[in-house]
Amino acid sequence: MTEQLTKHCAGCGAALQTTNAEQAGYIPEKALEREPAICQRCFRIKNYNEAQSIAMDHDDFLRMLGRIGDEDALVIHIVDLFDFEGSMISSLQRFVGNNPVLLVVNKVDLLPKGMNWNRIRNWVQHQAKEIGIKIVDVLLVSAKRDFGFDRLVEAVGEWRGDRDVYVVGATNVGKSTLINRLIRDYSDLDRELTTSRYPGTTLDLVNIPLDDGRNIIDTPGIVYTHRLTELVDRKDLGALLPDKTLKPAVFQLNEGQTLFFGAMARFDFAEGERQSFTCYLSNALKIHRTKLERADELYENHAGELLAPPTKERLAELPAWTKHQLRVPRGGEMDVFISGLGWITCNGTSGALINVHAPKGVKVLLRPTMI
Repeated sequence: MTEQLTKHCAGCGAALQTTNAEQAGYIPEKALEREPAICQRCFRIKNYNEAQSIAMDHDDFLRMLGRIGDEDALVIHIVDLFDFEGSMISSLQRFVGNNPVLLVVNKVDLLPKGMNWNRIRNWVQHQAKEIGIKIVDVLLVSAKRDFGFDRLVEAVGEWRGDRDVYVVGATNVGKSTLINRLIRDYSDLDRELTTSRYPGTTLDLVNIPLDDGRNIIDTPGIVYTHRLTELVDRKDLGALLPDKTLKPAVFQLNEGQTLFFGAMARFDFAEGERQSFTCYLSNALKIHRTKLERADELYENHAGELLAPPTKERLAELPAWTKHQLRVPRGGEMDVFISGLGWITCNGTSGALINVHAPKGVKVLLRPTMI
C-alpha cells in the first residue's frame, strides 16, 4: 500500500502505515480495516505485554509541548511518587504559560501504611515550588488501587471550565491509566488507551472528544535518560519498579560501611557518627552490606552474580558508574535520592558524608526527607 494513510492508531495515536515495521504506526495491511485499528506495537503490548522500541524525534516532541502555552487549557502533570524528581518535567512552566496546572502524584499506594497525607502533600508542594512549577492543586492518587481519583475528577471539574485538558508526564508514570479514568467520567466514547508497564506507549498527540465538545489531549511520555529505569534492560524492570507497598529496610551503619543495591548502585557511608539509614526501594532488589575498604574488590569479583540484578551480560550494557559526593548537614533528616531506584533516608542529626556510585547520567541528589 503506497498512498498516505490518515488513519491513526486507537492505542498510541501514531499515524498508521503499512510500509516500515521499524517505524511508529506500522500495521499489517490486512489489519488496517479493523475497528478499532491499532498498530502492531500496541497489539503486541495489549495481547503479549511486549513493547517494541520506537524512536521519536526530540524536536518534534518539544514542538508538541510548545502548543500548550498558546491555548486556553487545563494541564494535568502526572508524576511518580517513587521517582518524584526523576519524573517531574522541570521545564514545564515555560511550555504551559498561564494555564492552570494540576499536579497528580501517582503510586502513593507504595508508601508504608499510616502515612500523614497532609505532610506528603505539603512536601510535594514545596518540591514543586523549588523546581519552579506553579501548581493550583496537588492530588495524591494510586492508579493501581483506584485511590484518589474521585477527588481528581472533582478537581478537573473545578478547574477545567470549557477548556481542553492536556495530560503530560514522563514515561511509565501511569498516564494512560489516569486518562482512561477521565474518559469514563467525561466521555461516552467506548475506548481506552493502551496501557503497559513499558515506557513510551503513546507516540503522538491523542485527542479524546468529551461530551461538551472539548478534548482530553494525551501527549507522548517524555523519555528521561537520567532515570535508571530508562537505562536498564527490560528484564530488570521488575526488580526496580515496586508493585507492592514498600517495606523499608533499616541499616545501622558505622563510618566506612557500604550498601550495594544489586549491581544497580552503591551507597558509601564515608564519614560520620554511627547512625541508621532507611532504604525505600523495591522489595525485589537485594541489598548487600560490606566494608568500604572491600567494596571495590567485591564489585569487581561478584557484580552480576552475588550482586544482581543485572546479570554480567546486561551490566556490560549500562554506562560505567560515576561517583556523587553528598554532604548531609547537621540538624535534620535528609533523603539521598537515586532516580529510578528509590531513596535512602539519613536518620541521624550529626551529619554525614555520603558517596553514591550509579551509572553515569542517573540523577542523584540530596533532598528534604519525604517521610
